[in-house]
Amino acid sequence: MSSKIVPVIMAGGKGTRLWPLSRASAPKQFLEFLGETTLFQKTLARVADAGLYAAPIVVTNSDFRFLVAEQARAAGVALTSILLEPVARNTAPALAAAATFIARHHGDDAIMQVLASDHEIDANATYFDCIARAAAAARAGRLVTFGITPSEPATGYGYIEIGEDLGNGANAVRRFVEKPDHERATAMLAAGGYLWNSGMFMLPVGLFLRELRQYAPDVLEAAGEAVAKAQHDLDFERLDEAAFSRAPDISVDYAIFEKTPIAAVVPSPITWSDLGSWDSVWKTGRQDEAGNVADGSTTVLDTRNSLVISRDIHVAVQGLDNVAVIASEDAVYVGRMEDSQNVGKLVKHLASLPKTAKLTETHPTSYRPWGGYTSVLNGERFQVKRLFVTPGKRLSLQKHHHRSEHWIVVRGTAEVTIGDRTIPLRENESVYIPQGEVHRLANPGKILLELIEVQTGSYLGEDDIIRIEDEFGRG
Repeated sequence: MSSKIVPVIMAGGKGTRLWPLSRASAPKQFLEFLGETTLFQKTLARVADAGLYAAPIVVTNSDFRFLVAEQARAAGVALTSILLEPVARNTAPALAAAATFIARHHGDDAIMQVLASDHEIDANATYFDCIARAAAAARAGRLVTFGITPSEPATGYGYIEIGEDLGNGANAVRRFVEKPDHERATAMLAAGGYLWNSGMFMLPVGLFLRELRQYAPDVLEAAGEAVAKAQHDLDFERLDEAAFSRAPDISVDYAIFEKTPIAAVVPSPITWSDLGSWDSVWKTGRQDEAGNVADGSTTVLDTRNSLVISRDIHVAVQGLDNVAVIASEDAVYVGRMEDSQNVGKLVKHLASLPKTAKLTETHPTSYRPWGGYTSVLNGERFQVKRLFVTPGKRLSLQKHHHRSEHWIVVRGTAEVTIGDRTIPLRENESVYIPQGEVHRLANPGKILLELIEVQTGSYLGEDDIIRIEDEFGRG
């Protein structure tokens, strides 16, 4: 059996705590926050060493399957597989399915490393030393978690109390502590011997399956059946919905780690953040002399200790202290930095109102397996979009009952099929697609294809797409 570690990347979360940039349809792991690389792609980069790691397995849901595949392709990282959860069932069933899958392909002796796709980590020599110590402890028969050295009495994380030294760079776990209030967190840091629970693991597959069988047999039974009955679909493995749905909604901490006697923790003095709030993004960003972190189209004047991000309009902030100002294409969040932990409460309020619910669900920019589009302007009987098509990809062969389309190429070269003819379209050239006409758009070039699409008609909804042929398996 291979001695390489098998990475399992958890990428199915739909968190909205970083609203308005993070939405249910495009959560934080797939977005560029401070830089030009997504958190998911940074996670892929940490397991790209072919001498240490086998090709990763990604666990996600059907909505994100093409985002995962495309971002992995763009990062140049080949994946072993993408496991698609049919329903959300927390980390225990997800990891049970991943472990079952790995046992089938790599054997029970394999070591799996579990990584979250939305953590910000400085992957330096200290980090990889922690990885090596965790792998050694796992091979010695321990289920290993990574404990982060606390830098403050944070209340947003669970804690781990360190037990006896196991002699291999790991310690036994004495107990897990739920997210504490500030007073208790301060007391634990003063006492020493406590670490933040990172949610990252190093697990010997056979032992993990054994502990599941003993402490969470219903989880293992449902996940095992879901893998056994999984359907292969393009680059994906669709876990069986009926079986997976029977799994309890429970975390691996509750199901296994708080019960097993073989839990261990590797103290990890690394730079780490789960980027769970805007103040954590500010803390990990590069601050100027006034303590500000600014990204995108922004101007910051006479302002201190603030986070200012804009993805579209220019945002100018003057004379403020300790605030977060975040502007997406269609919404702006402004709040005190200390209140950013409560953005989830604001999002729930927005989601409860019909006029604002959509702002919590979708971005003006939507991603598709071939690229995506951004809504630019909407009006009565018309809308304008920016389409972008990845090199070598093409849209489905389709038609619309209620709208016509005008395509104008602004960058790259398009190959346009209209009826029984196919024509090339270059920059500054345009074409008209009549209502009801069968058509297709493709990018035969080596650079991103960008077009402006003008739709006109009586109904412009995305469900007015009749797909005749589609290589991505969509109806």
